[in-house]
Amino acid sequence: MLKNKAQTFTEVPGQSVLSGKALRNDLSSQILNSNSSLLSCILAPALPQSSFLNSHFLKHPAPTMDPPHDHDHHINPDSPKSPSPTTISTPTCCKCGAATAFSAPPPSWSDISPPPNYRPIRAPAVNVPPNHSQQAIILAPVPQSQKVPLVSPPFEFQSPSKRIQSPDDIRRFHDSFSGENFLGFVVALSESIRSRKISDACHQSLVTDSIVSILQTLILWIDEIPPAQQASRYGNVSYRTWHDRLVESSHSLMLRFLPDDLRSSTIEIVPYFTDSFGNSSRIDYGTGHETNFVAWLYCLARMGVIKEEDYQAVVSRIFMKYLELMRKLQLVYCLEPAGSHGVWGLDDYCFLPFIFGSSQLIDHKYMKPKSIHNEDILENFSSEYLYLSSIAFVKKVKKGLFAEHSPLLDDISGVPNWNKVNSGLLKMYKVEVLEKVPIMQHFLFGWLIKWAC
Repeated sequence: MLKNKAQTFTEVPGQSVLSGKALRNDLSSQILNSNSSLLSCILAPALPQSSFLNSHFLKHPAPTMDPPHDHDHHINPDSPKSPSPTTISTPTCCKCGAATAFSAPPPSWSDISPPPNYRPIRAPAVNVPPNHSQQAIILAPVPQSQKVPLVSPPFEFQSPSKRIQSPDDIRRFHDSFSGENFLGFVVALSESIRSRKISDACHQSLVTDSIVSILQTLILWIDEIPPAQQASRYGNVSYRTWHDRLVESSHSLMLRFLPDDLRSSTIEIVPYFTDSFGNSSRIDYGTGHETNFVAWLYCLARMGVIKEEDYQAVVSRIFMKYLELMRKLQLVYCLEPAGSHGVWGLDDYCFLPFIFGSSQLIDHKYMKPKSIHNEDILENFSSEYLYLSSIAFVKKVKKGLFAEHSPLLDDISGVPNWNKVNSGLLKMYKVEVLEKVPIMQHFLFGWLIKWAC
């Protein structure tokens, strides 16, 4: 009689309760439908009925000792008193924890909380690619800023060429003065914008204004060369027309700001400049092209065209205009990401805006790394801070949950302060960009950036 009662619906005033087996099936269905990360609960063997109910549904956990009570548990005298660990134990009372033959009635959803109606932002990853560079990033020292030494006459400008072909060449480059000083120049640019907004007043020379004007000219060319109608999603062929005009005009564009004694440098600096805006054959753009743009700025600093007092304007005026140009190129001509790591990378196209932007936010009173999840902050301050601007652009071009399409940026938002974010990104830039053969095999070396002999 008791056995039949336990296997059927039990009438409780005000609610209908399922048997233990039906309840477990119902719960498994709800866990699967909610896409929960509790894979261990789904894949593990079925829990004993009492353990399952006590851990998930009962409001009052079973006490360690049985207090005096006056209700009947209807214990079956034929059932064993101490079930073996391999058998399913008898259900327990929700009030005192003592054994009972009846299934404990779970409270209604309103008594605890409603069922989850969201998708968890993080689930256990399946087949995560091995991250061999993570340990290298952790162990690497934080790069330090360096002064850029000026070249002096007689000038020996030459057409730059590619030299890096193997990991040994990468190590050779980073052990050389050129490799250390180039990275130190990136750090110096980052420090020049520290705790400053884009709109803050800064020293602007005629050279910086001229370079901004050149970049604005390149933006106007996009409006003059509309994208072609084609079926392919990426790589609009009209980009090649735009890039051909860039190559044809680059020499004259350099002469807008170069002094007379440095006009011969165009043979060396033009290749860096023309390779800063993507590849016309593949119609793609990535961190290697971005690095070429900084290398072009580094060459100008080596010649004294850009001075140290110009560094803040280089970031807040020149690099901002460059970023505006590249985002428009990406959207209009649908440039493919060059060498993207997918969701396992920081961003599909760029890296330096996050370095410069995190430096801007160091010691900010109110905005923390986790503030990137606040849409009001992104809307109101992305024009003043490169990091917020980059996050807003990522959210614009990518759909879905931020933690799914940009898990690395989402993880960085959990770092306690911007100083740690900035130092970590500088180390990551060295390991993930400047030490990668697929990226650096296209880097150019000439007289201004010398290859270690």
